[in-house]
Amino acid sequence: MDHAPHPQNSAGAGQAIARRGEEFRDDLRTPGSRNAQARRLLSAEELAPLTTLSDSRSMLAVMQTVLLAACGMVLALSAWPTPWWWAGGLAGLMLIGVAQHGLFILAHEAAHYRLLSNRALNDGLGRLIGMSGGVSMCTYRVTHRLHHNNLYGPEDPDTAIHGGYPRGQAYLWKKLAQDLIGWNAWKTYAYFFGSPAINEDTKRRISPLDDTSPQLRAAARRDRWGVAAFHLLAPVCATLIGGLDGLLIYLALWTLPLLTTLQPILRLRAICEHGAVRDLTSPLTAARTNRTWGSVGNWLGRFFLFPHHVNYHLEHHLYPAVPHYNLPRLHRLLMAKNALHEAEVRDLAETWTQIFAARRPRDASPH
Repeated sequence: MDHAPHPQNSAGAGQAIARRGEEFRDDLRTPGSRNAQARRLLSAEELAPLTTLSDSRSMLAVMQTVLLAACGMVLALSAWPTPWWWAGGLAGLMLIGVAQHGLFILAHEAAHYRLLSNRALNDGLGRLIGMSGGVSMCTYRVTHRLHHNNLYGPEDPDTAIHGGYPRGQAYLWKKLAQDLIGWNAWKTYAYFFGSPAINEDTKRRISPLDDTSPQLRAAARRDRWGVAAFHLLAPVCATLIGGLDGLLIYLALWTLPLLTTLQPILRLRAICEHGAVRDLTSPLTAARTNRTWGSVGNWLGRFFLFPHHVNYHLEHHLYPAVPHYNLPRLHRLLMAKNALHEAEVRDLAETWTQIFAARRPRDASPH
């Protein structure tokens, strides 16, 4: 069943005003320019069907992602104790990591109030999905709104992840290798728990939980305790159900991918979305849409890096009220209006060459 968009995030519901410290503001940089007008190109009538929520499509996405995780577990378990246990185990861990990334994206949808039409159900399912991956969805909501409202600005907590690229092949491969062995996992979870970040350009300390409403701050605090309790109880429950084997299966087939295979996927996706962009002054050029069709490499990128249409990241920044399953329609509509002519819309293969390029001279950095 389809439902009307949530009033806080809908461009067509101006009568509802979000509480200060909770809003995902429109990106209207460089007023008067052609790029800035892209955010105003669509009428309320055009936006209405795009911002309409479908609970059934969201639940289908959840079930598909859970099924992929289950397939990875079956693959890893069925390979043991055959001579090919290592190959089946690695393939299974990779599939589980890809599925866990899909769950992160669905938690992102919930953070935008775009997962389910009922607010309580949206937050309940979003929190549960986040908990399964060690993420406080309510805390991420606070952090992520700063990213949207201050993209590449001094208050953007994500700049530390995707800013400054290209940094050279050696730098990025080193980071990805560290991610794969779990070296940087603690930083990921500190971010999702609202830990203060340092803007590398301004050296300014960003405290996401200081810039939000009391309601969201309280919800984030409760959710963090919930995540901690979940991950203390989960191994206990696994042990009670399956004994030592149950505990080992839980640690090897859920916790281990969270700390290893998931980590480079998160980094690469974030850099593909915002890294090595040429102009930070416009929403059309500070975020990127990666085309994931037309070649084998693009299709593989879609599977590993861009589940649930998250490759349409530029469109998401322009219209955060649009749920993930309507982003392809939004892209086609903006293309038909010639709104993305000067935008960062590229094949994934082209993005790949840019983020792995030689380190950019400091005086040639985007501005």
